[in-house]
Amino acid sequence: MSVLKRITLPLLMSAALYSQFSAAAVESYAIDPGHTSVVVTWTHFGFSHPTADLSNITGNIDFDASNVSKSSIDVSIPTDTINTHVEALTTEFKGAEYFDVAKFPTASFKSTKVVSKGNNKIDVYGDLTIKDITKAVVLHAVLNKQGIHPMMKKQTVGFDAKTTFKRSEFKLDKYVPAVSDDVTLTLSTEAHAK
Repeated sequence: MSVLKRITLPLLMSAALYSQFSAAAVESYAIDPGHTSVVVTWTHFGFSHPTADLSNITGNIDFDASNVSKSSIDVSIPTDTINTHVEALTTEFKGAEYFDVAKFPTASFKSTKVVSKGNNKIDVYGDLTIKDITKAVVLHAVLNKQGIHPMMKKQTVGFDAKTTFKRSEFKLDKYVPAVSDDVTLTLSTEAHAK
C-alpha cells in the first residue's frame, strides 16, 4: 500500500465517523407515558411518609451524551391524574384547596440549564410550574441507560430524577407545618427517539 493510501484511508474513515457522531450528537426523544411515573412524598405529622403518584406524563428530552450541557427537557404533568390511593384524600387534592385541577389541569417542568456531575449523574436546572406559579428547582438525575430498546427497536434513554421543593410556594400550604412543607418529587422515565 502506498504512503498516500496509508495516510488517506484512516483520515477518510475518521472523518466519516466524526461526521456521523456529530450529526447524531443531540438526539430528540419523546417521553413514553407508559413507562414514566412521578411520585410525590411528604411527612405526615412526623409519623409517616405518604406518597401520591401522577401518570400520563408527556414531554420531550433532547440529550447529547458527548456534551450534556446541550441537553434539555420539557415535561407536562396532568394534575388530574393524581392518586393518593386514599379516595377521600385524592378528591381533596384535586379540589380548590390543593391542586384545583378544574382550573389548573397541568403542571410542568422546563429545563434552563443541564450540568454533568460525572458518573452518569446530571443536575437539571429548570422551572417547575404548578397552579400557574413558577419556581426554580434542580432535578438531580441519573442516566440509567442509553441504547436500542429491545422491544421498540429505537434509540432510548432512561433517567431517574429527584427534587425537593416547598409546597407553600405553590399555594399548596394546607396543614403546614404539621404536614411537611417540603415535598419530594421523584421522576422515572423512558424516552424513545423520534
